[in-house]
Amino acid sequence: MSLPSNDAELFESLHQFVTTWKLLGKGFPHADQSDRPGLAVSWPDTSFPFYNILFLNEPVSDAEVLKSKAQEASDYLQGKSHGGLFVVFHDYLSGSAKENFTETLAEAKLVAAIPATGMAGNIFPLEAKGHPDLQFVRIEDDATIQTFAELNCAAYNLPMETAVSVVKDHSLWKDHAYGFLAYEGDKAVGTATAIINEGCLFLFLVATLPEAQGKGYGEAVVRYALQTAHEATGLQRTVLHATEAGYPIYARLGYHPTTKLFLCMLQP
Repeated sequence: MSLPSNDAELFESLHQFVTTWKLLGKGFPHADQSDRPGLAVSWPDTSFPFYNILFLNEPVSDAEVLKSKAQEASDYLQGKSHGGLFVVFHDYLSGSAKENFTETLAEAKLVAAIPATGMAGNIFPLEAKGHPDLQFVRIEDDATIQTFAELNCAAYNLPMETAVSVVKDHSLWKDHAYGFLAYEGDKAVGTATAIINEGCLFLFLVATLPEAQGKGYGEAVVRYALQTAHEATGLQRTVLHATEAGYPIYARLGYHPTTKLFLCMLQP
């Protein structure tokens, strides 16, 4: 089955998402990374829900096929003690699968909770690596990893107690990631991480405290993480998946949109 005309960047966007999450999850002792037909799995089984993901990883044109995959994903999610996501790239759908997407999800007790845009670019070097009101600290130990997770909990309205579960594995941060916390005085207000993955810098889980938004802190820590990673590795290509709130920042940095996707959850 053929993909849309931007198939190279569409494939890159999905492939980078899946393989980065595999890299993220493999160090956890109870991780499930056993793919199923049409579904890629990286489920480290943490209480921090953004780490646990299933991906639809093949093109689908028939609504009945999508229904089967969505139901399989829903059954998997319902069988887990911790929450997680089912990620669907909308441009991998066509025909009746695309036309009936929302209804098909609903039948499987899923909802497309978070729309996102795949973005990519060769944007280096970046200017203005710092910010006069901020200091940047590398993410590399239990305390900084937990602070990274707590910032994401605050930004995305997740239970704060889920943050502690992500400190179990340090291999990502030591071997593959240039992650930073942004401090205003002694308070962590933002975070961004560039992960080295298959010739790309994958921008990962950017978050700013709600009360610190609108001050340029998010863009500053993103620039710092990306430029630091670029200087260390020489990599030019960078890929991310932007929420609606983050999209304008990344467009200013030189990223261009490549695809649409949805982070789906079980219905409340």
